[in-house]
Amino acid sequence: MIRKSRNILKCFATVFTVAILFMSCGDNYERVGEEAVKPIYPQGIAQNLTLTYTETPKEMGTQDQDSSRVIAILTSPVYEDFDNQVFKFRTFPNGLQVDFFDDSNQKSVITADYGIVYTQTDLIDLQGNVVLESHDGKKLEAPQMFFDRSNNWIFTEEAFTFTNPEDGSIMNGEGMDFNRNRSYFKAHKTFGLMTIKEKELDD
Repeated sequence: MIRKSRNILKCFATVFTVAILFMSCGDNYERVGEEAVKPIYPQGIAQNLTLTYTETPKEMGTQDQDSSRVIAILTSPVYEDFDNQVFKFRTFPNGLQVDFFDDSNQKSVITADYGIVYTQTDLIDLQGNVVLESHDGKKLEAPQMFFDRSNNWIFTEEAFTFTNPEDGSIMNGEGMDFNRNRSYFKAHKTFGLMTIKEKELDD
């Protein structure tokens, strides 16, 4: 009987000791990296979105009347609004298309697999298979491209491929910037092969 009581006491002591260990071992693990990032959620989600950007020839007062013109149209199947964050932004997780219109209303089109619009800086960040096709058939391809809406400026620091169907040339390079009307165009660095289509000679 005494031996049985001792066994019961030993079992009770073991359970009590383990319980104390669990109680004393709080969650003191310091999370770093991705674990430390708190999840954020959009304040709104829209499908089949179309955003139209317009401008007027001059700054208008409250009593002024003037016509505005469309400078860009953004379309996307899914749109997420994170303007509830301190640094406001909007995302297009399923890709987007932006149609640009120059002063002559000629349209150029840019497409990407993913996009972010930073509403406080008027900057659009385009990522993944970014392709810009101008109205005259010229094509610029890059993994990432930025569109500064405030200054009507497009630029990339990534490797790019530029195809010009007018002369049949293909240019590779790294880094490029130009304005919306392409009156200014600068490639930071060019490299690789440039293929030039030869004109057919008459016999």
